[in-house]
Amino acid sequence: MPSQPASKWSGVFPAVTTQMHQDQSLDLDATARHFEALIESGVSGLIVCGSLGENQTLHPDEKRAVVKCAVETARGRVPVLSGVAETSTQTAARYMQDCGKLGASGFMIMPAMVYKADNREVMHWFRTLAKAAPLPWMLYNNPVGYTIDVTPEMFVELADVANLVAIKESSANTRRITELRNLAGNRYQIFTGVDDLFLESAILGIDGWVAGSGIAFPKENQRLWHLAAEGRWDEARALYRWSQPLMKLDTHVHFVQYIKLLCQETGLGKEWVREPRLPITGTEREQVLKIIRDALAMRPA
Repeated sequence: MPSQPASKWSGVFPAVTTQMHQDQSLDLDATARHFEALIESGVSGLIVCGSLGENQTLHPDEKRAVVKCAVETARGRVPVLSGVAETSTQTAARYMQDCGKLGASGFMIMPAMVYKADNREVMHWFRTLAKAAPLPWMLYNNPVGYTIDVTPEMFVELADVANLVAIKESSANTRRITELRNLAGNRYQIFTGVDDLFLESAILGIDGWVAGSGIAFPKENQRLWHLAAEGRWDEARALYRWSQPLMKLDTHVHFVQYIKLLCQETGLGKEWVREPRLPITGTEREQVLKIIRDALAMRPA
């Protein structure tokens, strides 16, 4: 087993929304402004076209347009990763190759969408896509959302895949962090992908954070990362308690609508989403706005 991955990513790699106009068309200017705000806050990378980026409702040319926008906005200041969420191996491989031509730095690869693969098929999917493009990539493990669970034992099997450099661990089981370290050592950079388990994960020893709700309050989010990285646990705990109600917005089935609404409230975007999603209304909207506005009223100086 290689002792270290071929490339290292660490720090905050936010999963960014794809901004849209009210008519559901792409708003690349607004998307670029949000990218810039995140880069200015000090993030270490950008992840576009993930679950929060509404990958599965974007047309193929739209996905490529978002990647191109991110690469042009970043101008080499931070790596740009694209989510890979496709239903067929060939489509995923073609998309990855196109992203490479557009200047992407790597990928966050999800299991095949729709079809619930068995373990043999899961391993074949990831190994095949690893060969499709030479760029480094992060495996997104989210059995809660995508039914497929890549276990620590499976990651040991995948350790020979040189360009698999990181894991986005979103099983919501923080035991996994220690299990991965015990079984695979430092072979992978481990990122947490569950916002309201960030501090618990940081204590156990992670390399990075794929932040969701924090894209709406990037300066506070970045400060929380630095406090935890420096072991300033009392200060981190206080900031974490403030942000926790906002972070929980990332764990609901309507997380895209919630976080886009949160971005609207902080002036970093609009709430418009691509159907079949619809903006939230009624009592649900009132409840979410109360959570957001109560937190923002107590926003740390």
